[in-house]
Amino acid sequence: MSSPLKRIKVLDMSRTLAGPFCSMILGDNGANVIKVEQPVVGDESRRFVPPTWNEESSYYLSSNRNKRSITLNLKHEKAKKIIYDLVKQSDVLIENFRTGTMEKLGFSYEVLRKINPRLIFCSISGFGRTGPMKDNAGYDILMQGYGGIMGTTGEEDGRPIKAGPSFVDLTTGMFANIAILNAILARDKDGEGQFIDVSLLDGQVALMNHLITGYFATGDIPKRMGTAHPSVVPYQAFKTKDRDVIIAAANNKLFFKICERLEWKDILESSKYQTNALRVENRNSLIKKMAERIKKYESEHLIKILTEVGVPVGPIHTIDEITKDEQVSHRNMIPRIPHPKIKNLKVPGIPYKLSKTPPSIRRHPPLLGEHTREVLTELGYSEETIKELRHLNAI
Repeated sequence: MSSPLKRIKVLDMSRTLAGPFCSMILGDNGANVIKVEQPVVGDESRRFVPPTWNEESSYYLSSNRNKRSITLNLKHEKAKKIIYDLVKQSDVLIENFRTGTMEKLGFSYEVLRKINPRLIFCSISGFGRTGPMKDNAGYDILMQGYGGIMGTTGEEDGRPIKAGPSFVDLTTGMFANIAILNAILARDKDGEGQFIDVSLLDGQVALMNHLITGYFATGDIPKRMGTAHPSVVPYQAFKTKDRDVIIAAANNKLFFKICERLEWKDILESSKYQTNALRVENRNSLIKKMAERIKKYESEHLIKILTEVGVPVGPIHTIDEITKDEQVSHRNMIPRIPHPKIKNLKVPGIPYKLSKTPPSIRRHPPLLGEHTREVLTELGYSEETIKELRHLNAI
């Protein structure tokens, strides 16, 4: 079956994570993605080590499948000419340089749109390309703090905690992907490309969602609550005899099922816990009672008996556990990818399934400059010209 983005050519000039994650998603859905990297050093994430896998950065490997790598010295005039040649054929360009860098290099949107009016130019930055902080650098941990996420994450009496994965970069890559797909649909109607401005900060403000709305509704600043939820009780982690488990009773029916299955008649009949609003009001007393009783159970037994009556419950997995999980395996979320240096390369898979046009993994994360000759040949460059460009250190 034809991939939905098979006709789309993406020029990926981004590095590290947000941009490459975005272009990888496009590549998974059939786009022809050409990754532009600096000669010798390549994408910054190639040097985010440890860990490595056969001398390849696992950080880089995680977000660069379904691409071809070409190395260009962007300060060399002949390399700039190659970018212009690629832009003529491209549908989408993704970049995440510091504000003003693309302009200095001669690759501003205004310049490139004259070369290709259909070009969709996606610019990813820390704070956005406008506003008083447009020149400031933005990294994941900085934006988790600045954007408010860390202000609500961590134990109530502890310090703010960063999310384990690069939460900001990855979600920004998703937002950029959504924007690009919308721009492609718009171009199908009017034939024109457009400029997309995506920032790490904007994405985090959007993801604060109900917390920000709740603040405006009440004036109360959301607090750190560990695994608990400000508006739903019980909806958090509890300790069993052997490990922590999550219990998510998001409504009265589920709460009553817990009480009935575990034979907590006193809690079930208490007037203090009959509605979610009352449970929120009496959170401390309820959670204390539940915690004392749950810690007497083996986790496997507790999960089994609550799952049988439809209560959302489960363990807090470690990485080794989730990658071996039966459901994860069934969903093909840890695929193997053939790689020239790494036997049985495994990375997280594609997190959505389409019945007619399924995404696929067709290319391994490319070695640095692996496809330079191939891409230049497609552009019409002769073997002699390619050799000369190498001699001039333009590629």
